[in-house]
Amino acid sequence: MIKHEVFEKNSITLLVAALIVVSIGGLIEITPLFFLESTIEKVKGVRPYSPLELAGRNIYIREGCYTCHSQQVRSLRDEVERYGPYSLAAESMYDHPFQWGSKRTGPDLARVGGKYSDEWHRDHLIAPRSLVPESIMPGYPFLQTTPLKYADIQAHLEANEIVGVPYDKDMIENAMADLKAQVDPDGNYDDLLARYPKAQVRDFDGNPAMISEMDALIAYLQMLGTLVDFSTFEAEKNIR
Repeated sequence: MIKHEVFEKNSITLLVAALIVVSIGGLIEITPLFFLESTIEKVKGVRPYSPLELAGRNIYIREGCYTCHSQQVRSLRDEVERYGPYSLAAESMYDHPFQWGSKRTGPDLARVGGKYSDEWHRDHLIAPRSLVPESIMPGYPFLQTTPLKYADIQAHLEANEIVGVPYDKDMIENAMADLKAQVDPDGNYDDLLARYPKAQVRDFDGNPAMISEMDALIAYLQMLGTLVDFSTFEAEKNIR
């Protein structure tokens, strides 16, 4: 039997023993991770953001939207019934940083894609209380009249590629062309869809005369939660 008095009466001995125990526990927890290729289960459909969506995400972060809106549906019954299927880690695997959030002043946006029309998003961003009287969200009318600065969009893809987002050489070289193609439904966007399946192609802000910051932000919002076919995902999970 070990006499605890040895540790209780000698602080240095207690400290050394504690460090040894913590080190052993840490090794047991951490070592297996080095033998895993990834801790995230990849899910069919998840892809990197298109250049326009990425630009919209940058605006979303710039305007601080994440401080009031989370993007994480927890696996609780009330959340799933209100927002849809709970969030998968794979859905955020290309987010730097992720937008899970720590509080909700407004609703969760993880599944907002396709829930409202482009017109609704445009009107809501311009004058939130015209659609949601109880909203405390500030208006962002300037987004509709501010031209999107996308001359450096290729550099944004390159920066994300450095931190692990799988943008290939073809995606990076065609970043500007893909951005323009996504807001031009009358143009040729086959290559865009080949690189970014399920990318939505249209004039998002209702003004085809210019590519605005609102175009980019709405494009980003409209793709959130739309990449994964959850009916297929649930079926595959049940088979297992």
